[in-house]
Amino acid sequence: MTGIMGVISYGIGTIIGFVIVGTLVFWFVQDITQKKHTVLRNYPVIGRLRFYFEEMGEYFRQYFFAGDREEMPFNRATRGWVYKEAKDEGGIIGFGSTNDLREPGSIIFVNHPYPVLEEDRLPTPSLVIGEGYARYPFEAKSVVNISGMSYGAISAPAVRSLSRGAGLAGCWMDTGEGGLSPHHLEGNCDIIMQIGTAKYGIRNLDGGFSPEKAKELAQVVKAFEIKLSQGAKPGKGGVLPGAKVTEEIARIRGIPAGQDSISPNRHYDIASVDQLLDRVACIRDLTGRPVGIKTAIGGWEFINELCNAVLRRGRECAPDFLAIDGGEGGSGAAPQTLMDHMSLPIAEALPRVVDSLLQSDLKNRIRVIAAGKLVTSARAAWALCVGADFINTARGFMFALGCIQALRCHTNTCPTGVTTHNKRLQRGLVVAEKYQRVANYVKNMNKEIDMIAHSCGCRHARELKREHVRIVQSANHSIALNMLYPYPTAGSRIAAKATPTASLVA
Repeated sequence: MTGIMGVISYGIGTIIGFVIVGTLVFWFVQDITQKKHTVLRNYPVIGRLRFYFEEMGEYFRQYFFAGDREEMPFNRATRGWVYKEAKDEGGIIGFGSTNDLREPGSIIFVNHPYPVLEEDRLPTPSLVIGEGYARYPFEAKSVVNISGMSYGAISAPAVRSLSRGAGLAGCWMDTGEGGLSPHHLEGNCDIIMQIGTAKYGIRNLDGGFSPEKAKELAQVVKAFEIKLSQGAKPGKGGVLPGAKVTEEIARIRGIPAGQDSISPNRHYDIASVDQLLDRVACIRDLTGRPVGIKTAIGGWEFINELCNAVLRRGRECAPDFLAIDGGEGGSGAAPQTLMDHMSLPIAEALPRVVDSLLQSDLKNRIRVIAAGKLVTSARAAWALCVGADFINTARGFMFALGCIQALRCHTNTCPTGVTTHNKRLQRGLVVAEKYQRVANYVKNMNKEIDMIAHSCGCRHARELKREHVRIVQSANHSIALNMLYPYPTAGSRIAAKATPTASLVA
């Protein structure tokens, strides 16, 4: 018996050996005769290692070589912080921070010599969106909320987890441009319905805006958001590869299944600021819900024109909110050229937008929502200091769901089930577990923003001002934000409009 087993093992080994040798010979011949790759032609078989390491390098660097604060788009320290907040494990560390406060752009909050005592602290108040202008104003309770991620770009279990977590935490959830699905409604949370350039979920058969569907949606959503652009790809519409367009997603969007879903790069019926304000007023009158605008900022012309148009037409024509997306956005698939180089980062865009609203005396009329890698409580508190009313984040919630930054969002092969429609991979994302992490992330983000406010001498987070934060300019030199971006005089734009020679260019 032992002899027979030995013969069998020898035979199997011989076969495996022939297979390996045969494969190597095949690769050698294939590599040395092909004309596409110089490395393979000069170094057959061995040259294949170069392509393997090139493909896997970003993953190896992430875990083995890059320091905790070195990676992009999010470093290991940031991801680890979000994971702890989502697991409700607390953001406590020992022996000092690895954050280098000498790096330009670093945030330093100004601690008050007499911080607010616990008994003197106040709950951070909610804000009402559309009050006095929409028939059904929307009371937003949470500072931190879920930014637009389409069902299609993310999976059904991910949407369900976000919806249930948002419902538990009391924050809103933006649908993204992919339309409203039953999964969004599962958690009974506040929903903002985004109207993208393709008008998915709110369009007629010919692709135009459907008033009937808008009225129907108004029964279950709190507000509508007209998307002009997003930080990941300003000037280009949404892209959902055909592999991710399932029958259900196609039905919700009103498009063929299995084909690439590519949105126009702008709304066909919006080509000027007046047409934009007309559309805002039309949808608000039609649905009774607040209507806002989502856009990335490339310069000062757009926001200045918008404010001037509102002043000319009347405050009732203004959008109820502006969702400002920084150029560092990136939860969706986008051309690298646009993602790398198009539109201003939130650190530059947000102060100028807020300044324009202050100059126009419209800051109390138009709520400001900031987004752009604001995944930590410190970055969110900075945005409040600048003048934002709310914070939106997409990738922060993706981390809360278990995202490991595999950088495969557009390939339908996400290993954590967040951005794939592969049922086998979705199995790892357990809704009953992940929705609690979503709620924890919201709760702890809001809690730590308040903690920063109390340390700055504020009773609650909405009292944070520009003088409460400093921005590092160079090693060992920082400047107060209110010096870097001085507060403009309220109403100065109105006064300037009364003087024909005055310049309105910021």
